[in-house]
Amino acid sequence: MHLLQNIFLFIVPFLLVITVVVTVHEFGHFLMAKRFGVAIDRFSIGFGRAVFARTDRDGVEWRIGWLPLGGYVRFAGDENAASVPDKEDLESLREHIVEEQGAAAVSRYYHFKPVWQRALIAVAGPSANFALAILLFAGLAMVFGQVRQDARVGSVEPGSVAATVGFKSDDLILSMDGRPVRDFSDLPPYVGLRTGVPIRFEVQRGDQLLNITATPRKTTIEDKVAGRHTQGLLGLNGPLFKGPYTHHVRYNPIEAVGVGVNQTWRTVATTSFYLGRLITGKTSPDQLSGMIGMANATSALTKESVEGTKTFGQAALSVSANLLALIAFLSVGIGFMNLMPIPVLDGGHLVFYAYEAVARRPLAASIQAVGYRLGLALLVGFMLFAGWNDLHRYDVFKKLGELLF
Repeated sequence: MHLLQNIFLFIVPFLLVITVVVTVHEFGHFLMAKRFGVAIDRFSIGFGRAVFARTDRDGVEWRIGWLPLGGYVRFAGDENAASVPDKEDLESLREHIVEEQGAAAVSRYYHFKPVWQRALIAVAGPSANFALAILLFAGLAMVFGQVRQDARVGSVEPGSVAATVGFKSDDLILSMDGRPVRDFSDLPPYVGLRTGVPIRFEVQRGDQLLNITATPRKTTIEDKVAGRHTQGLLGLNGPLFKGPYTHHVRYNPIEAVGVGVNQTWRTVATTSFYLGRLITGKTSPDQLSGMIGMANATSALTKESVEGTKTFGQAALSVSANLLALIAFLSVGIGFMNLMPIPVLDGGHLVFYAYEAVARRPLAASIQAVGYRLGLALLVGFMLFAGWNDLHRYDVFKKLGELLF
């Protein structure tokens, strides 16, 4: 019974989240390709042997694979070397299509579409992820509203950076580095990624306007969802949730869309800033997370959602809301990462298409193949490093040792 409970709380939510995010990404490619009349062989939810398959009147095989770890769309011709074509490969593919299907069929193949159409098909996947995130953030904001806290200091940790630089209880934070602060929840993500970076605060204290500069201190955090990691802290606590500085905000549909767009953009900006500091060696890579981290996050959110609920309906509603929020955040991350200019990813395809548009011919297949191998190696290396981070973050080795010895 305990094993079944762990499977339900750990594995099922993770598979649901990753499958939704990846399938939406692939569906973005699919819809744009259909818009331009590209011949498509298959759209699959999941990988491996099909547990369900049906071919529609356009010849597209719709299938569900037994391994629910995402999905894929396969364009006609992608199963051969023309997936990285140069001029010679394209001519060979053209001859094969003409011989098998006639000259009219050539225009339906992805690789013979104008480069601008292929670029839009590549962009459509990440765009679908961003659209999903905006839709989910907006829907959650419209249905549940948001609990907002004034950016007012509830308390200052003794001996902290905030205490040293002169923050006091009841200070109202107006801006950080010139950026307006409207909610206390704006502080943690901004401060957390700026270890060792001075932040200029504009603070209202009674009738006074003060300028305070504080540098976040690197601190190790234990978090049920994110696991153990380091981030910057100042030692500022927000006002009490049940108090005069906390209020519940409701949104109409138009306002909710604005909330969705804003939250999506903030997530992209935060991710960009973190990657920039990571590449320049100014921040720790211990916040990078892989499959284990995502599975743990979904499990922790599911357990937290169930705790404190009194009925099955309350539990289902709480779990659904938290998992939808997680899907939205992860969807932004998947969309953003796929736009990175790395071969294998959509951003790498866009780089090759940009070259083709300027040179008026595809990059040599041999060069593309080398690029894809390097991109794949980089991607696998990143995944292995993120997985190693997860193993240490969640003390997997320690827990295995306790079980074995």
